[in-house]
Amino acid sequence: MDKGLGAVYLPFAMAEKCPAAATSWEWQYVFPSSRVSIDPGSKAMRRNHLDENSGKRVFAEAACRAGLTKSVTSRCFRHSFATHRLESGYDIRTVQELLGHESVETTMIYTHVLNKGGRGVDSPLDDLGHV
Repeated sequence: MDKGLGAVYLPFAMAEKCPAAATSWEWQYVFPSSRVSIDPGSKAMRRNHLDENSGKRVFAEAACRAGLTKSVTSRCFRHSFATHRLESGYDIRTVQELLGHESVETTMIYTHVLNKGGRGVDSPLDDLGHV
């Protein structure tokens, strides 16, 4: 905003009704682009949101620098997040909500990597041997 590029494009009706919204925090991009462009309608210089391919490039470059041979995407982090939550004992419904899945069956995909068998549940009797 210090360069005068803090205003974002608003849908026509919103721009007419509340023009100050273009500079309010609620309408700003969380990940703004480093480049500016000219709005074809108003001819104003604006900064848009970060292109989704930029994130993909960052992951690919980081994987290459780390010497990984497998493809790495942001989805890998999502999968890892869900798996670690389940391994730490989070309830499947909690993980479902965190991931925004509509159906618990979708979340259950992440349970296949746990492979704990009967060891997946701690028994209160397990601690009696330490008394």
